[in-house]
Amino acid sequence: MKKQAILTDGAPLPVGAYSQGLRVGDFVYVSGQVGRHPVTGELAEGIKEQTVRTLENVLAILQAGGATFEDVVKSTVHLKDMTDFVPFNEVYDSYFPDPKPVRTTVGSYLPKALVEIDVVAYAPIQN
Repeated sequence: MKKQAILTDGAPLPVGAYSQGLRVGDFVYVSGQVGRHPVTGELAEGIKEQTVRTLENVLAILQAGGATFEDVVKSTVHLKDMTDFVPFNEVYDSYFPDPKPVRTTVGSYLPKALVEIDVVAYAPIQN
């Protein structure tokens, strides 16, 4: 299967050697996103606000690749401070329909952001 790059101005443009997302066959892979506004580059304040902005960035890339949160099967979450888990999880829960995707949540060194999320979606191409 050939990799197809996904690029949208609905999420911050890559600042390094990576793609916003890739479609490979029936799968859409979204790179780790943080709570930066796609136009201003401003980082949202607070864990809830950053989680909302992060998930909106993820959604923009998913949609550009032909997927939605309903198609997400796996997510990986990096939290700067694990004491932010409860408020983060309240926002996260509101974005994903049941059944929720499988998830790994870890505490990570994040220089400025409070949360980073990447996802994998299964979204078969409709012929």
